[in-house]
Amino acid sequence: MTSLRDLGLSEYEARAYRALLRTGATTAKELSRASDVPMGRVYDVLNSLEQYHLSRSQAASRPKKYVAVEPDTALDRLLESKRQELAEKAEQYENVVAELTDELDAAEPVHDQFWTAAVGADETIDLLVERLAAADDSLVMVAGTPSPQFDLDAVGDLVVDELEAALDRGVDVSMLMSPGLVDSLPESVGQSYMDRLSSRSNFRARTAENVTGVFNLIDDVEVCIEVPNPLNPGQAFAMIDLKDPEFAADLRATFDPRWEEAAPLPL
Repeated sequence: MTSLRDLGLSEYEARAYRALLRTGATTAKELSRASDVPMGRVYDVLNSLEQYHLSRSQAASRPKKYVAVEPDTALDRLLESKRQELAEKAEQYENVVAELTDELDAAEPVHDQFWTAAVGADETIDLLVERLAAADDSLVMVAGTPSPQFDLDAVGDLVVDELEAALDRGVDVSMLMSPGLVDSLPESVGQSYMDRLSSRSNFRARTAENVTGVFNLIDDVEVCIEVPNPLNPGQAFAMIDLKDPEFAADLRATFDPRWEEAAPLPL
């Protein structure tokens, strides 16, 4: 059950405000009896309610009297206070992330061999998006036939988002696709490509008939390779992420000649 405490009031403050609504203008002593707030605490509680702008006092009367602000106004004020508090918290967390990003990025990169794998559509997409977001200098994407396992609308939008972010970071992006993949892309993805990527100076896209398989070459040291289902080659089974500069260099040497022979993707 929700209560005024969910909006930041203490138990005594919530009791006192509800009692003020029932009693109308009243003294601190009368409010203490009506709300079960101890007399030794009631003045502190009333001061807090005034600071929240939930009550008003009549200082000219003897003894001093207090009255509650209307519920709609009081709740709006509590809500606004919470919004400001959350905004301040969000700003604090953003500052912490910025400081930690600078600190952690200052660490020397590790170039040891390492590999991991993701199995299944959701895990594969998560791994792909994560590794695209890790690109610092260059990103090569090669895609042949799309897997029917993926929702191309959803995956395409995620990939376009990450590519746009990479371009903003100054990453050089080269995309090589088969004509079949180009033709199968949903209209929404094609429109996103036109609107958000095609005009960028550090983005290039080409198409070639001899493109097979799906892989992504990241910063010339890391490779994400889609693994087809051995029982159904038309479906993706998993994605392997391999950090190995030597293997990445061999893959780049295979890619470059095909890229030079490929045709620019028409706008």
